[in-house]
Amino acid sequence: MGRSEPVGWAAHRRAVDTLRASYAAIPPGDPVRLAKKTSNLFRPRAEIQRGLDVSGLGGVIEVDPAGRTAEVQGVCTYEDLVDATLPHGLMPLVVPQLRTITLGGAVTGLGIEATSFRHGLPHESVLEMDILTGAGELVTARPGDELFAIFPNSLGSLGYATRLRIELMPIAAAVATVNLRFDDVEDLLAVVGKVMAEGTYDGRPVDTMDGVVFRPGESYLVLGTFTDEPGPTSDYTGQDIYYQSLRAKAADRLSAYDYLWRWDTDWFWCSAAFGAQVPAVRRLWPRRYRRSDVYHRIVRFENRHGVAARVERWRGLPDRERVVQDVELPLERTAEFLRWFAAEVPMAPIWLCPLRLREREWPLYPMRAGHAYVNVGFWGTVPVVPGAADGDVNRAIEAKVFELGGHKSLYSDAYYDRETFDRLYGGLAYRAAKDRYDPDHRLTDLYDKVVGRR
Repeated sequence: MGRSEPVGWAAHRRAVDTLRASYAAIPPGDPVRLAKKTSNLFRPRAEIQRGLDVSGLGGVIEVDPAGRTAEVQGVCTYEDLVDATLPHGLMPLVVPQLRTITLGGAVTGLGIEATSFRHGLPHESVLEMDILTGAGELVTARPGDELFAIFPNSLGSLGYATRLRIELMPIAAAVATVNLRFDDVEDLLAVVGKVMAEGTYDGRPVDTMDGVVFRPGESYLVLGTFTDEPGPTSDYTGQDIYYQSLRAKAADRLSAYDYLWRWDTDWFWCSAAFGAQVPAVRRLWPRRYRRSDVYHRIVRFENRHGVAARVERWRGLPDRERVVQDVELPLERTAEFLRWFAAEVPMAPIWLCPLRLREREWPLYPMRAGHAYVNVGFWGTVPVVPGAADGDVNRAIEAKVFELGGHKSLYSDAYYDRETFDRLYGGLAYRAAKDRYDPDHRLTDLYDKVVGRR
């Protein structure tokens, strides 16, 4: 575990002053963006010469164990947030699966994890936010305010959260899981619906739920229960690999900390692309460097320089299209999507994460509140076949998700035309908020950022 000591209010106020001074130093008319060294985005974007200084906004201000809340700075990673809350036996209601996702990033860009079938998305547990808008104003937003409602999925195009007060919930010392195998994914999804309706499985409470499709005839649903009962726990930060364990174990047990980061060590299964799952390589690869942000830096280097792509061309191999997406499908249409995906996109494994919004709907990501959805995550590349172009597979996925009444997260490549994008992502409400909170349009427009990669 890393830093867990709160930074305190005095340091937070100084950091906000520094941020606002850096905004004032950017010449009028110049675009404004964060000067942030790390990112969990999967699309290339234009470089910036000068950005907002958020260097002092990466911590937890304070934790209130009695009230089960935390005051958190916007660029605080979930790794540091969890380090501050776990000593109190508490966790954020939803902890996205990668350590260096920031709280502000998860709220303005959406996030999800295995508690989402109960607790929705990270922005739904926010009680209050301070947001530096595109106009340079610091606005406190609360439920019922326009900016509070429009901020999720705006991806920093309206402003940046400097402080968020969030709900916390108890977590036990460990998480006990059962790994249920299914030959037919429709049977898996039937159990998902039952658990979402009842909150239990086989007589025991279910606190977490996600799953993996290894191939059309082999999928697993992982149901977790928080427990303080003593017992041995598994360690997937060494030679053992978490996703592979689902095939080998009908039940498992992880410490609370290791459960929250079970997917990070191998970036789900994507570390295989770097050789990190080869036993000889794994033994030589230090544990502290087997984590998602390290793999992400390797990917960014490749995106910038194209070394591996040039080698593959030299070997006579076809170019490859990056297919890195998370999509939300209504539960009742998920099996249809998975059958189509298996036939059209040669990629596996696939992550499944059930989801239900808690109480209300959100303008820029208009899913139905209270309705059961399943997040389907797939991350890799596919060959560009003769006669096809880079982007064709992603466009086909976008069309299928739209056809089935789903939505696609916007952290990666998107190809929508503006009319379709506005229809899917609350274009009218967004433009009204943009004119109000960023009247000079100094922050990059949402469509230009997502589709134009600016």
